Amino acid sequence: MKKIFIITSFLSLIITLPATAQLGQVWTDFQSYSADLQNHLRNNLNELNPLQIQSQSAITGATGELNIPNPLGAGEILSNDININLLSSNYETNPLINSRVFGNEMNRLIFRSSAAGTLGNNGQLRTKIKLQNIERELKNIDAFSEEADKINQDFVSEAQNQVSQLTQISSNNPLIGTLLNAINQSNLTLQQIRIQRDQSKIIAETLAQTIHENQLLQYSNLNLASIGEQIEDTNRARRVDNSTEAARLLRTTSQTDLFGRKP
Repeated sequence: MKKIFIITSFLSLIITLPATAQLGQVWTDFQSYSADLQNHLRNNLNELNPLQIQSQSAITGATGELNIPNPLGAGEILSNDININLLSSNYETNPLINSRVFGNEMNRLIFRSSAAGTLGNNGQLRTKIKLQNIERELKNIDAFSEEADKINQDFVSEAQNQVSQLTQISSNNPLIGTLLNAINQSNLTLQQIRIQRDQSKIIAETLAQTIHENQLLQYSNLNLASIGEQIEDTNRARRVDNSTEAARLLRTTSQTDLFGRKP
Protein backbone atom coordinates (compact mmCIF):
# COMPACT_ATOMS: atom_id res chain seq x y z
CA MET A 1 0.00 0.00 0.00
CA LYS A 2 2.89 2.35 0.73
CA LYS A 3 4.20 1.78 -2.78
CA ILE A 4 0.74 2.51 -4.22
CA PHE A 5 0.62 5.81 -2.29
CA ILE A 6 4.07 6.84 -3.56
CA ILE A 7 3.16 6.09 -7.18
CA THR A 8 -0.18 7.92 -6.91
CA SER A 9 1.53 10.93 -5.31
CA PHE A 10 4.14 11.00 -8.06
CA LEU A 11 1.43 10.97 -10.73
CA SER A 12 -0.33 13.86 -8.99
CA LEU A 13 2.95 15.81 -8.90
CA ILE A 14 3.40 15.30 -12.63
CA ILE A 15 0.00 16.89 -13.23
CA THR A 16 0.96 20.07 -11.36
CA LEU A 17 4.34 20.55 -13.06
CA PRO A 18 3.10 21.82 -16.44
CA ALA A 19 0.67 24.17 -14.70
CA THR A 20 3.45 25.86 -12.70
CA ALA A 21 5.90 26.17 -15.61
CA GLN A 22 6.39 29.82 -16.67
CA LEU A 23 7.40 30.89 -20.16
CA GLY A 24 8.88 34.21 -19.07
CA GLN A 25 8.35 37.45 -17.25
CA VAL A 26 5.60 39.36 -19.02
CA TRP A 27 6.30 42.74 -17.43
CA THR A 28 10.01 42.48 -18.23
CA ASP A 29 9.25 41.69 -21.88
CA PHE A 30 6.89 44.66 -22.13
CA GLN A 31 9.42 47.00 -20.55
CA SER A 32 11.98 45.90 -23.13
CA TYR A 33 9.48 46.59 -25.92
CA SER A 34 8.62 50.05 -24.61
CA ALA A 35 12.33 50.89 -24.28
CA ASP A 36 12.87 49.97 -27.94
CA LEU A 37 9.90 52.15 -28.89
CA GLN A 38 11.27 55.14 -26.98
CA ASN A 39 14.75 54.67 -28.45
CA HIS A 40 13.35 54.68 -31.98
CA LEU A 41 11.41 57.84 -31.20
CA ARG A 42 14.49 59.66 -29.88
CA ASN A 43 16.63 58.52 -32.81
CA ASN A 44 14.12 59.70 -35.42
CA LEU A 45 12.97 63.05 -34.08
CA ASN A 46 14.79 64.66 -37.01
CA GLU A 47 11.72 63.71 -39.06
CA LEU A 48 9.92 66.47 -37.16
CA ASN A 49 12.49 69.13 -38.06
CA PRO A 50 12.57 71.95 -37.02
CA LEU A 51 10.42 71.08 -34.00
CA GLN A 52 12.58 68.36 -32.44
CA ILE A 53 12.65 70.04 -29.02
CA GLN A 54 8.90 70.68 -28.97
CA SER A 55 8.30 67.12 -30.21
CA GLN A 56 10.46 65.58 -27.49
CA SER A 57 8.60 67.64 -24.91
CA ALA A 58 5.27 66.46 -26.33
CA ILE A 59 6.36 62.81 -26.27
CA THR A 60 7.58 63.12 -22.68
CA GLY A 61 4.37 64.83 -21.60
CA ALA A 62 2.19 62.15 -23.22
CA THR A 63 4.14 59.15 -21.91
CA GLY A 64 2.15 57.11 -19.38
CA GLU A 65 2.85 54.41 -16.79
CA LEU A 66 3.69 51.84 -19.50
CA ASN A 67 6.46 54.11 -20.86
CA ILE A 68 4.49 54.42 -24.09
CA PRO A 69 3.46 57.83 -25.48
CA ASN A 70 -0.20 58.33 -26.23
CA PRO A 71 -0.33 59.28 -29.95
CA LEU A 72 -3.43 61.43 -29.47
CA GLY A 73 -1.97 63.17 -26.43
CA ALA A 74 1.44 63.78 -28.01
CA GLY A 75 -0.10 65.14 -31.20
CA GLU A 76 -2.42 67.41 -29.22
CA ILE A 77 0.41 68.80 -27.08
CA LEU A 78 2.53 69.52 -30.16
CA SER A 79 -0.40 71.08 -32.03
CA ASN A 80 -1.23 73.34 -29.10
CA ASP A 81 2.40 74.44 -28.87
CA ILE A 82 2.42 75.37 -32.56
CA ASN A 83 -0.87 77.28 -32.27
CA ILE A 84 0.08 79.15 -29.10
CA ASN A 85 3.48 80.21 -30.44
CA LEU A 86 2.19 80.78 -34.00
CA LEU A 87 4.87 78.52 -35.43
CA SER A 88 4.78 78.06 -39.21
CA SER A 89 7.04 76.67 -41.89
CA ASN A 90 7.69 77.74 -45.48
CA TYR A 91 4.39 78.22 -47.32
CA GLU A 92 2.54 77.00 -44.17
CA THR A 93 1.55 80.47 -43.05
CA ASN A 94 -1.48 79.13 -41.21
CA PRO A 95 -0.38 77.76 -37.80
CA LEU A 96 -3.54 75.61 -37.67
CA ILE A 97 -2.55 73.79 -40.86
CA ASN A 98 1.02 73.50 -39.65
CA SER A 99 -0.12 72.05 -36.32
CA ARG A 100 -2.17 69.38 -38.07
CA VAL A 101 0.73 68.48 -40.34
CA PHE A 102 3.14 68.00 -37.45
CA GLY A 103 0.48 66.32 -35.31
CA ASN A 104 -0.13 63.73 -38.02
CA GLU A 105 3.60 63.23 -38.48
CA MET A 106 3.95 62.72 -34.72
CA ASN A 107 1.30 59.99 -34.85
CA ARG A 108 3.02 58.27 -37.75
CA LEU A 109 6.37 58.42 -35.96
CA ILE A 110 4.87 56.76 -32.87
CA PHE A 111 3.23 54.05 -35.00
CA ARG A 112 6.52 53.35 -36.76
CA SER A 113 8.31 53.24 -33.41
CA SER A 114 5.77 50.71 -32.15
CA ALA A 115 6.45 48.55 -35.20
CA ALA A 116 10.20 48.93 -34.62
CA GLY A 117 9.75 47.74 -31.03
CA THR A 118 7.97 44.62 -32.29
CA LEU A 119 9.76 43.88 -35.57
CA GLY A 120 13.19 45.28 -34.69
CA ASN A 121 16.18 43.12 -33.76
CA ASN A 122 15.36 43.14 -30.05
CA GLY A 123 11.67 42.52 -30.70
CA GLN A 124 12.41 39.55 -32.95
CA LEU A 125 14.84 38.19 -30.37
CA ARG A 126 12.15 38.39 -27.67
CA THR A 127 9.69 36.60 -29.94
CA LYS A 128 12.25 33.94 -30.81
CA ILE A 129 13.05 33.27 -27.14
CA LYS A 130 9.35 33.10 -26.28
CA LEU A 131 8.62 30.61 -29.07
CA GLN A 132 11.64 28.52 -28.10
CA ASN A 133 10.47 28.48 -24.49
CA ILE A 134 7.02 27.36 -25.60
CA GLU A 135 8.43 24.48 -27.62
CA ARG A 136 10.77 23.48 -24.79
CA GLU A 137 7.87 23.39 -22.33
CA LEU A 138 5.84 21.27 -24.73
CA LYS A 139 8.71 18.80 -24.99
CA ASN A 140 8.92 18.69 -21.20
CA ILE A 141 5.19 18.03 -21.00
CA ASP A 142 5.53 15.19 -23.51
CA ALA A 143 8.36 13.73 -21.44
CA PHE A 144 6.25 13.96 -18.26
CA SER A 145 3.36 12.26 -20.05
CA GLU A 146 5.51 9.42 -21.35
CA GLU A 147 7.07 8.86 -17.93
CA ALA A 148 3.65 8.89 -16.29
CA ASP A 149 2.40 6.38 -18.87
CA LYS A 150 5.28 4.02 -18.10
CA ILE A 151 4.81 4.37 -14.33
CA ASN A 152 1.08 3.77 -14.71
CA GLN A 153 1.66 0.62 -16.77
CA ASP A 154 4.07 -0.79 -14.18
CA PHE A 155 1.74 0.13 -11.33
CA VAL A 156 -1.37 -1.36 -12.97
CA SER A 157 0.48 -4.55 -13.87
CA GLU A 158 1.75 -5.03 -10.30
CA ALA A 159 -1.61 -4.14 -8.77
CA GLN A 160 -3.40 -6.62 -11.01
CA ASN A 161 -0.96 -9.36 -9.99
CA GLN A 162 -1.65 -8.56 -6.34
CA VAL A 163 -5.39 -8.67 -6.98
CA SER A 164 -5.01 -12.10 -8.62
CA GLN A 165 -2.98 -13.41 -5.69
CA LEU A 166 -5.46 -12.06 -3.12
CA THR A 167 -8.39 -13.46 -5.08
CA GLN A 168 -6.85 -16.93 -4.96
CA ILE A 169 -6.59 -16.63 -1.18
CA SER A 170 -9.96 -15.00 -0.50
CA SER A 171 -12.36 -13.16 -2.79
CA ASN A 172 -13.66 -11.14 0.16
CA ASN A 173 -10.32 -9.58 1.04
CA PRO A 174 -10.91 -5.80 1.49
CA LEU A 175 -7.51 -5.09 -0.08
CA ILE A 176 -8.89 -6.22 -3.45
CA GLY A 177 -11.33 -3.31 -3.54
CA THR A 178 -8.62 -0.90 -2.45
CA LEU A 179 -6.31 -2.10 -5.22
CA LEU A 180 -9.04 -1.89 -7.85
CA ASN A 181 -9.87 1.68 -6.77
CA ALA A 182 -6.18 2.56 -6.93
CA ILE A 183 -5.97 1.14 -10.47
CA ASN A 184 -8.99 3.17 -11.56
CA GLN A 185 -7.60 6.31 -9.93
CA SER A 186 -4.22 5.77 -11.59
CA ASN A 187 -5.84 5.36 -15.02
CA LEU A 188 -7.95 8.47 -14.42
CA THR A 189 -4.87 10.45 -13.41
CA LEU A 190 -3.08 9.32 -16.57
CA GLN A 191 -6.03 10.44 -18.70
CA GLN A 192 -5.94 13.85 -17.04
CA ILE A 193 -2.24 14.13 -17.84
CA ARG A 194 -2.90 13.33 -21.49
CA ILE A 195 -5.72 15.86 -21.65
CA GLN A 196 -3.53 18.58 -20.12
CA ARG A 197 -0.77 17.72 -22.57
CA ASP A 198 -3.11 18.14 -25.53
CA GLN A 199 -4.56 21.34 -24.07
CA SER A 200 -1.06 22.73 -23.63
CA LYS A 201 -0.33 22.10 -27.30
CA ILE A 202 -3.55 23.83 -28.35
CA ILE A 203 -2.78 26.85 -26.15
CA ALA A 204 0.77 27.01 -27.50
CA GLU A 205 -0.49 26.94 -31.09
CA THR A 206 -2.97 29.70 -30.26
CA LEU A 207 -0.24 31.85 -28.71
CA ALA A 208 2.06 31.31 -31.69
CA GLN A 209 -0.75 32.29 -34.06
CA THR A 210 -1.47 35.40 -31.97
CA ILE A 211 2.20 36.41 -32.18
CA HIS A 212 2.13 35.95 -35.96
CA GLU A 213 -1.06 38.00 -36.30
CA ASN A 214 0.55 40.74 -34.21
CA GLN A 215 3.39 40.94 -36.72
CA LEU A 216 0.88 41.28 -39.57
CA LEU A 217 -0.93 44.01 -37.63
CA GLN A 218 2.30 45.97 -37.35
CA TYR A 219 2.74 45.80 -41.13
CA SER A 220 -0.82 47.04 -41.55
CA ASN A 221 -0.09 49.97 -39.24
CA LEU A 222 3.01 50.78 -41.29
CA ASN A 223 1.00 50.70 -44.51
CA LEU A 224 -1.62 53.02 -43.03
CA ALA A 225 1.11 55.37 -41.82
CA SER A 226 2.66 55.39 -45.30
CA ILE A 227 -0.71 56.12 -46.92
CA GLY A 228 -1.32 58.97 -44.49
CA GLU A 229 2.13 60.38 -45.21
CA GLN A 230 1.54 60.23 -48.97
CA ILE A 231 -1.76 62.06 -48.61
CA GLU A 232 -0.10 64.68 -46.42
CA ASP A 233 2.71 65.16 -48.95
CA THR A 234 0.16 65.54 -51.73
CA ASN A 235 -1.75 68.16 -49.77
CA ARG A 236 1.44 70.01 -48.92
CA ALA A 237 2.53 70.03 -52.57
CA ARG A 238 -0.89 71.37 -53.55
CA ARG A 239 -0.64 74.17 -50.99
CA VAL A 240 2.85 75.05 -52.20
CA ASP A 241 1.63 75.16 -55.80
CA ASN A 242 -1.30 77.35 -54.80
CA SER A 243 1.01 79.69 -52.87
CA THR A 244 3.39 79.88 -55.82
CA GLU A 245 0.55 80.63 -58.20
CA ALA A 246 -0.79 83.32 -55.87
CA ALA A 247 2.66 84.91 -55.68
CA ARG A 248 2.95 84.87 -59.49
CA LEU A 249 -0.46 86.47 -59.90
CA LEU A 250 0.39 89.10 -57.32
CA ARG A 251 3.64 89.90 -59.13
CA THR A 252 1.84 90.13 -62.47
CA THR A 253 -0.88 92.32 -60.98
CA SER A 254 1.66 94.66 -59.41
CA GLN A 255 3.21 95.26 -62.83
CA THR A 256 -0.10 96.32 -64.37
CA ASP A 257 -1.60 99.77 -63.71
CA LEU A 258 -5.26 100.55 -63.30
CA PHE A 259 -5.67 101.05 -67.07
CA GLY A 260 -4.30 97.62 -67.88
CA ARG A 261 -1.04 98.97 -69.27
CA LYS A 262 2.36 97.67 -68.26
CA PRO A 263 4.78 100.36 -67.00
